[in-house]
This record gives sequence, C-alpha cells and structure tokens, in this order.
Amino acid sequence: MAAMNTADIGFEKEIWKAADKMRGNIDASEYKSVVLGLIFLKYISDKFETKYRQLVDEGEGFEEDKDEYTAENIFYVPAEARWATIAAQAHTPAIGTVIDNAMRAIERENRRLKDILPKNFARPELDKRRLGDVVDLFTNIRMHEHGDSKDILGRTYEYCLSRFAEAEGKLAGEFYTPACVVKTLVQLLQPFRGRVYDPCCGSGGMFVQSARFVESHAGNINNISVFGQDSNPTTWKMAQMNLAIRGIEADLGPHSADTFFHDCHPTLKADFVLANPPFNLSDWGADKLADDVRWRYGTPPNGNANFAWIQHIVHHLAPTGRAGVVLANGSLSSQSGGEGDIRRRLIEADLVDCIVAMPSQLFYTTQIPVSIWFFNKAKAQPGHTLFIDARNLGTLVTRKLRELTDSDQPDHRGDIQRIADTYWAYAEGRLQPEAGFCAIATTDEIAAQDFILTPGRYVGIAPTEDDGEPFEAKMERLTTELSQLFDRSHALEDEIRRQLESIGFKIG
Repeated sequence: MAAMNTADIGFEKEIWKAADKMRGNIDASEYKSVVLGLIFLKYISDKFETKYRQLVDEGEGFEEDKDEYTAENIFYVPAEARWATIAAQAHTPAIGTVIDNAMRAIERENRRLKDILPKNFARPELDKRRLGDVVDLFTNIRMHEHGDSKDILGRTYEYCLSRFAEAEGKLAGEFYTPACVVKTLVQLLQPFRGRVYDPCCGSGGMFVQSARFVESHAGNINNISVFGQDSNPTTWKMAQMNLAIRGIEADLGPHSADTFFHDCHPTLKADFVLANPPFNLSDWGADKLADDVRWRYGTPPNGNANFAWIQHIVHHLAPTGRAGVVLANGSLSSQSGGEGDIRRRLIEADLVDCIVAMPSQLFYTTQIPVSIWFFNKAKAQPGHTLFIDARNLGTLVTRKLRELTDSDQPDHRGDIQRIADTYWAYAEGRLQPEAGFCAIATTDEIAAQDFILTPGRYVGIAPTEDDGEPFEAKMERLTTELSQLFDRSHALEDEIRRQLESIGFKIG
C-alpha cells in the first residue's frame, strides 16, 4: 500500500473548493448531501457512458438493455439522468429540478438505490448559478479514471467527508472515522475473507478500507460479505452511496435502525467486526433491555453504552471471530455501574487480545483520548494480552489534527505499519517487548492491576538517552541560563513600566 495522507490531496481539494462555492447559507449537515450526491451522480453517469459507448461500438443494439449494465455491477442511467442532459441545462433556472428528477429516475431504474439519493437541489437556498458552475467543472472531467488513479471518486468522496467532519465538529462523529484509525483496524484484523460487520457503520469507511485491503493484496472483494447498520437516516444513505460507487455489495438492513433495539442482523456471526461506536453514549435505554441475551458478561449501565457495544460485538462474533473497537479511554479503567466487573469477566474469558492506546488529536469531533480494543475468540497466545502505547506516534497535519503515517516501504515503515507489525509479531510468538511502547501481560498480571487495561501500566517508560554531560555540569549550565532569563524578564518589566508611565499610568 503506497502512502496516501492528507498532504497528498490535490485534485480532491480542487473539487471541494469548487463545490463549496454552492454552499451559501446552507448548514454543513444539509449541504453534505448536495456535494456528495452530485459527485455520485457524475460518477455513475461516467461509468454508464463508458459501457454505453462500448455497446454502441459492438453494433448489436444492446446499449439500452439494462441487463448489460447490471451484469457488470454498473447502474443503468436513463436518458433524462445522463450527464450530457444535465450539462446542457447547467445554466438554466431549472438546473436544480433537472438534477432532482435525474436522481428520481435513477432510483426508479435501480432498486438498490431506492429512497437513498438526495433530491434537494431545487431548494431556493441553493444558488443555481453556482450549481451550474460546478456542473461545468464536473463536465470537464471523467471522474472514475482521472489521472493514474481509478479510485478518484472514492478519494474525492472520502476527502469531502473529512471536510464535512471538520466543518460539523462534534456532530460529525456520527458518520466519520478518520482514515488512519480505520486503516489501523484493518491492518491488525486483515479481513481477507468472510463476514465483515460494523454495527454503527457511519458512512461505511470500515467497509471501504476492508475492500481496499483485500484488493491491495491481490485478493477478491467477493470473498468478503459486508453487514452493517446505522441509526441515523442521512448517514445510512451516505453509506449506501459510498459503498455503491465502489461496487461493494452490502446488507445495511432495510432502513436505518437503533442497533440495541432493532438489531438488523440478529443471527449474524461475523468473522470480523470493525467499529467506532459513539463515545460514552448515555441514556441509551438499558432499563428496557435488562435481560437481553447479549449481556453475557454483565448488564451495562444506562449512563454509558461502552460495554453494551462491546458485548453486542462479542455476541456477534463467530467461534474464531476477531474484532477491533474504538473506545474512549475511560473504558480501560472505569469501575462505575458495574463496568469493572464486566471488564474483568471479558478478560477472564480470554477475549481481550490487544489494547492500543492511540495518539491525541486524531478526531475532528472530540479531544477525548481513545484506545482500540481487539477481541479474539481464538487467541494465538491464550492467557496473554498485548499492550501497545502508541500515544507518541503520529504527525500534526494542522494545528488541531494529527494523523498516523501510512507507508509500507521497507526502508520507511509508517506508524500504522509499526503498530500492525508489533501485533503480528506477538501473534506469531516472536515479539520482543519494548519499554515505553509494547508489552505482553498474562491474565494473572492483569488481575494484579485490578483488571485495569491502561497500556502505560504494562509497557513502562522508555529509557532516556544519556547525553554524556555530567549532572553537576548540566545543572550549573541550566541554572546559569535560567538566571539570564530572569535578568531579561526583569529588564522587560522595567521597560513596560516606563512605557506605561509615559502615557500617564503608574504601576506601584
């Protein structure tokens, strides 16, 4: 996998800048469907047009046969929804209505997209002149094969999702998990084949990265089956679009639904679960689910759903299933509401395979420190748990946002690969503990720590390098420097007093 971080974004950024001109007074949460919907429409139209021209060239008269398209997982686009029709009316007052009608026509011809596509382009708040300008921009590109990347739409879609997450702040946590966090989950789980499940799938990023991982390792995307659900109707539709443009067949349930109260996949036993549940969700309805079969390790408190998510996920694991779950750090040590007892039972059941403490500032949506829990029903090292303290990894890409680096070059392994390499060395029985970064603990050792799973308790402190300067000499140098700083400070104070007195203000 080649390195692809935010710093590499070029074309995607230009698309965002152009599309963002349409925003006007529309809230980011509403405007999101406008931008992503337009990208989606352009992409499926391009895919259709490529196949259409191929069929015309074959001369058999099958270019309007829907089956020719669906057989290759290409959406059939009726004449009134094709980009040429839309482009021809880009600068008419009716362009919003034209696009809305195009969305309806596509839904009519493709059952998988029914009631999913946005149809809000005719709204008065959307500047139709600027909308026409963006249609012009899209007219001049073929989005599914731009440059050397066949995934340009997916990258653009993902980039726009990240920008919406930045714009929406805390609210965006419902739909967006940073790409580097998802890649870390995927690299440790390596979902090559089997059933992949996300009970709070947001915009579908976990599934996209899983599919990308399979393909990048010369696998077949058809070897994985995708299951998920989400409680937010808008987010659920975004996930459907995100997966559709990548050719990923997914069962996200018949509609959006609350995972705890309406499990869309009650009999599913997944080989892999990847999830980033809402952090520290309160008042989630525990009192109405007190005797639920999923609470095998204890009834979770109503004040925090962290251990409800964990137990829901463990309940859905196959006998050899594995899961990666992003949780707020409080879950590593909390004792309130019986959480300590649930955590103890999970550890005693030998389900906790690995804990990774993540760096701060990875999320647009929160500064809450997080860790990734990895569960395994068939651990390679029974009775042992790996702890990785990755809090010092990552690179600041903006003043507020940090990313884990992603590079699998032999001479330059990225942060994500370092974490994954550590896990797989542990799983294969060849890991050497590294003070301050990783350690392996037995269940008895965890019990001696009152079943608290904070990695810092186990990995210790990294040794500091001796700079060779004798202690006495270092202290003399440092105190001399401090004295000089004090002298400078006093001089600045005197100067401030003089300046204030010159305009009539005296400090006593």
